[in-house]
Amino acid sequence: MTAVFSGRTAGWLHGLELPPCDPVEVTLPLGSHTSRLAGIAVRRSDVSATERVTRRGYPTTSVVRTLADLGRRRTLVEAVAALDMALHKRLLKSAALRSWACAHPRYPGIARLRRAIELAEPATESVMETRLRLLLVTARLPRPLAQVRLYDEAGDFLGRPDFYYPLHHLAIEYDGAQHRENLRGDNRRQNRLVGAGYRLLRFTAADVLSAPDSVVALVRRALSAGPNQPRASIPARSGHRRGQVKLWLVLSRFDK
Repeated sequence: MTAVFSGRTAGWLHGLELPPCDPVEVTLPLGSHTSRLAGIAVRRSDVSATERVTRRGYPTTSVVRTLADLGRRRTLVEAVAALDMALHKRLLKSAALRSWACAHPRYPGIARLRRAIELAEPATESVMETRLRLLLVTARLPRPLAQVRLYDEAGDFLGRPDFYYPLHHLAIEYDGAQHRENLRGDNRRQNRLVGAGYRLLRFTAADVLSAPDSVVALVRRALSAGPNQPRASIPARSGHRRGQVKLWLVLSRFDK
């Protein structure tokens, strides 16, 4: 019998901020028999030799298999949050997960995994940012860009909001613990953005978790107000992001 740590336990061993022991998750080969153990969730599945690695001295499912399992088995929000963390840390590329899904089309939860891959955003910097983004997307609002650098008309850097709707020049920020620690600097940044003509909405964990309908309503109202023209631009020197904005503008026309 060859057991490997899997699921969130494996994710923690790979360096993701996931609970490793609630419960400890282990995968055994198909057909294996073992008695139930308190605090341990046992799954049975084929895990190939290429999907087994050693992390921190323990046998563990590979990064790709770990994220594939999380994407198939966790809720959509949890799955996307795990993928966001892994992609942000550059532990893998989404193409590797797509290949895994194509190679295992009959595994349970494949449709959820594919959906999670579509929704994943490598630029996301926290789980609550993932939750805020998914709250907007699942409410059928356009998908915002993430971590776009914004400049004023002179080409001076103004800020990098968590999310941005370029057609409406609407920036959205999630205010977590880091915001409270850097309140003065964040307020200056907000003043610069508003002064340059951008619109800005800020939300906290309480907003996202306890008043999601209000969050969606505020963003929807801001988007329905129509395009806003700031006294600012995204300079040519940020070529990659500028191209991304242009693509977003094209796609947004089909969302109307």
